[in-house]
Amino acid sequence: MALDGIVIAALVQELRRTLLGGHIQKIAMPENNELLLTIKNNAAQHRLLISCEAALPLLYLQRENKPSPLTAPGFAMLLRKHIGSGKITAIEQLGLERIVRIETTQLNELGDIAPRALYVELMGKYSNIIFTDENNVILDSMRRVPASVSSLREVLPGRPYFVPEKLQKTNPLSLTEETFAAALTAASGLPLDRALSAAFSGISSLAAQDILYRASIDPRAGFSDLQPEEKARLFATFESVIEKVRSGQFSPVMYLRDELPVEFAALPLATLEAEGLSTRAYDSMSELLYSYYSLRAESARMRQKSADLRRLVQNHLERSQRKRILQEKQLADSQKKEKYRVYGDLLNTYAFQVPPGADSFVAENFYDDNKPLRIPLDKNLTPAENAKKYFDRYTKLKRTELAVGQELEKTVQEEAHLSSVLTALELATEESDLAEIREELAAFQYVKRQRPPKGKRPQKIQSHPLHFRSSDGFDIYVGKNNYQNEELTFKVASGSDWWFHAKGMPGSHVIVKANGQELPDRCFEEAAALAAYYSKGRDQDKVEIDYLQRRNVKKVNGAPPGFVIYHSNWSMMAKPRAEI
Repeated sequence: MALDGIVIAALVQELRRTLLGGHIQKIAMPENNELLLTIKNNAAQHRLLISCEAALPLLYLQRENKPSPLTAPGFAMLLRKHIGSGKITAIEQLGLERIVRIETTQLNELGDIAPRALYVELMGKYSNIIFTDENNVILDSMRRVPASVSSLREVLPGRPYFVPEKLQKTNPLSLTEETFAAALTAASGLPLDRALSAAFSGISSLAAQDILYRASIDPRAGFSDLQPEEKARLFATFESVIEKVRSGQFSPVMYLRDELPVEFAALPLATLEAEGLSTRAYDSMSELLYSYYSLRAESARMRQKSADLRRLVQNHLERSQRKRILQEKQLADSQKKEKYRVYGDLLNTYAFQVPPGADSFVAENFYDDNKPLRIPLDKNLTPAENAKKYFDRYTKLKRTELAVGQELEKTVQEEAHLSSVLTALELATEESDLAEIREELAAFQYVKRQRPPKGKRPQKIQSHPLHFRSSDGFDIYVGKNNYQNEELTFKVASGSDWWFHAKGMPGSHVIVKANGQELPDRCFEEAAALAAYYSKGRDQDKVEIDYLQRRNVKKVNGAPPGFVIYHSNWSMMAKPRAEI
């Protein structure tokens, strides 16, 4: 994640606009290493979340409150004493470092104005929240750091607050072309993508790669390897980015792959756009961060909740695949039956020519232009008994072929059904989707049906297909599992509506409500892109999509829900895409 100095600069701009001049009403620590300030400003209430968790340092405004422990930690009690009703008088970023200083004023016991400051350091495992007095002396911190832990700086009550010189880099907000070149020359032993982030504060490796991409410069090159015009172009590109930071021209954006958040930034990143990631723009950095981490948490929660079902379905699928391979081998072996029938017929025909005690006999095969055919014999049996043995083997293999053929058909159908359920689990976005999938698995006896508590009626599952609106105003519905596919195709869609599905692979039924109108080409393309995305082929560059009018789609008798046959279809190639 790119929680770099540029993102912090966008946050500081937003916090100044929202919180400056406001009064702190409540101070809480909902979690260890987490601080939640409730601030009233301009007749509105705001909540500022600050986290110095090493794995996930955060700073943003959020709407929701969070429950606090019954007994407040000592750090929270200290803040309540000193700034419990304080006024926020300044919010600033130290250069372009990942450090934010929030200054407050409040009357002390003597009635004098007592300035205080919170330093929010968002630097990975070194993240901290440090509280200082008017002389910049540390009163306390969220995480105390003695000399035995850090030789650079003690973070303890009574110690002065400062940023160690070893952590300070060149401030990119006040650069000339000469100082820019000097800073990179000092880091000339590193490739440029690492040199930029190592030399300048607030520049993450992601931002550095984007600057180099925009400047058309190889990130693996060293600064000393560049030609003069390349150095000038790199500085101009770097300066254009920094100028947007200086002037506050931020455009918060989230990058997603398969509707899952991948990265965020305060300024658009050309490198990620070149990868074809979808984007989602936001009006504020806080909204972006809240949405980003909420989506990631929801995605992780859904995958965790569906883990047992995915493991169960995968186990059944692998078992079905092994069974199919065995049945196909048995079916291939049964194809030898005709050979045994021919052996029996030839032995009955030429029995009088078979010498006693022979272990084989060459006969003219009248089934194959009288070509000679060697027939193995049991020398302890008569020709008639050998013929009967081959006819018995033929009859057995014929019965096997019939039985195994029927079982193989069931196994292939089971494998297709389980593959479709596995795809549906990947598409599930809500707990109701998982409940519907579990109900389907229970109906086919893969899991036990969960019974409601005694005396309570079973709750009806409320799960709905996805609904999109095409660029031309047509409603498009996408089923997320087999039950939804069945309902969409045979209850929601009318005969003249259009039906889309990925060819030869599990996926969603996609319905376009035509309303008696002729669909424009763009609508076909958008529906096909959705059908490709909501299928097993969503990671492919292109997916073949079958489409036809719903009247030509038929239900397969005895098949699982959502399984259909169709004819008179057209096909097109579509790039998987969820945004239309």
